[in-house]
Amino acid sequence: MSSLPIFVRLAGRPVILLGSGDAAAAKRRLLERAGAAIVDERATAALAIVAIEEDAEAAAAIARLKARGILVNAVDRAADCDFTLPAIVDRSPVLIAIGTGGASAGLAKALRQRLEALLPARLGAIATGLAAARTAMRARWPEPAMRRRAIDAALDAGGPLDPFAAHPEDAVPTWLARAGPVDAATRLVALTLASPDPDALTLRQARLLAQADTLFHTPAVPRAILDRARADAVRVAAETPPDALPPGLALFVTMEMQ
Repeated sequence: MSSLPIFVRLAGRPVILLGSGDAAAAKRRLLERAGAAIVDERATAALAIVAIEEDAEAAAAIARLKARGILVNAVDRAADCDFTLPAIVDRSPVLIAIGTGGASAGLAKALRQRLEALLPARLGAIATGLAAARTAMRARWPEPAMRRRAIDAALDAGGPLDPFAAHPEDAVPTWLARAGPVDAATRLVALTLASPDPDALTLRQARLLAQADTLFHTPAVPRAILDRARADAVRVAAETPPDALPPGLALFVTMEMQ
């Protein structure tokens, strides 16, 4: 991963925009959608976008801004960018950002168009409903691991809150009213992989990696596979799993001998 994707709240915050023409106009529209206060180079700001076409003029502006400690996005100049602006799928408050590190805006756009067709227009209502139901979910499932498993099951393919399916306005409260108890038992699942390629994971394997609380793995399991697990899942390199297991779902991941 060459960059760390982050979402920055820009509402009311100054952002320097330099340049004219179609590229600058497109960046202006994007900043206005985010609520940024667009300012000139003399203003104090943490971020700047340089959409100047002429090479020498653009290079000079980039140098001046960086000398002030300002993070710069330089349109069509990937090597000069401190940050890049992704293609965006907007299902507010759900935002999906697609970046290629400046390698190909066309590829990012193609991926955005595919995702636009896949994701329902009312996806944001599921996120809003889940936020509103936090107190009720804590009361129903006091333990964080139990809540996580309940939500994972609801959002799973074919589940009552499947994010790729259309849902009515009251989908979240209806699910919460009908949701049954969550299995809180500690369990260990052995996962033997036939390939070091993460694209070769089966749907079941990918789902287990995404749900596991703890991953025990042999040294042969590549980082690319482990990165498919939740970021907060505990990872432990081990030839065998321990006798005493931590609570929740644990995986023991090994590679098939060739």
